[in-house]
Amino acid sequence: HVQLVESGGGSVQAGGSLTLSCTTSGFASTTTYCLAWFRQSPGKGREPLASIYSATGRTFYPGYRRGRFTISRAGAKVDLLMSSLKPEDTATYYCATHSTRDGGVCEYLMHTASTDYERWGQGTQVTVS
Repeated sequence: HVQLVESGGGSVQAGGSLTLSCTTSGFASTTTYCLAWFRQSPGKGREPLASIYSATGRTFYPGYRRGRFTISRAGAKVDLLMSSLKPEDTATYYCATHSTRDGGVCEYLMHTASTDYERWGQGTQVTVS
């Protein structure tokens, strides 16, 4: 059965760095997908931060935030590397997948800030003070 599990959240001082990990399991051998990191704060929708297409490793970022948040493969895991953290980065962070055979779909989902993903993890809390 398909599972997504986030880990690595915690408390960090402003200006610090943190790496979150998303571990996937249960996908069929023929499945390819976009895997994206989102965050959500009280009173806000889920905001996409970065994504990767599993078949090729191509990555996608919102144009206004490229660089401070980086998506990276780490063995069987997909990491979100966060640096220069600010108090406004305090949120619950999620990973999610959207099945597709076309990496252009991942680009479209990022460009439109879509939350149309089929599977979601439970979230991990990040607090910046």
